[in-house]
Amino acid sequence: MTGQSLIIEFAALEVTHLRDLLDQFAAMLEAQGDPVSPDDPAIARLVPDAYADDPAAAREFRSLTQADLLQRRIDDARLMSDSLGTAAGGDASAAPPDSTVLVTLDADAAAAWLRTLAALRLVLASRLGITDEADEDVDNPLFGVYEWLGFRLDSLLGALET
Repeated sequence: MTGQSLIIEFAALEVTHLRDLLDQFAAMLEAQGDPVSPDDPAIARLVPDAYADDPAAAREFRSLTQADLLQRRIDDARLMSDSLGTAAGGDASAAPPDSTVLVTLDADAAAAWLRTLAALRLVLASRLGITDEADEDVDNPLFGVYEWLGFRLDSLLGALET
């Protein structure tokens, strides 16, 4: 995707909900506690141990890398939210819910979107107790959000491959 742009189409309602998710995600990351031993399983899932067989090395690696990794995730979420806000003219909630919002992404923005959509799915999977495809709870509204994020992630990957 060198030198090209990608255009993604959303309904204004999707933009409003996605920006809310991104705000919650960034706030969760900013509020996380001990960087070496996260209390929140969702944070732990975003920064897994680098050395499964060596707890001391894993702890040291985490202490050296986690803050930067989580800051990059916050920056990516903000970039994504800003690109949605810009495309929606600032406030998608003021638009008719089914009106179309076109978001234009360059290669760097598309990479940030991929990382953020995947991270959002990891957080929701943690909250829902999803460890494999058999762990679905179609009656839980969060599972619908999880699936929708997967659809958006898959669509973005497909568009980048063409």
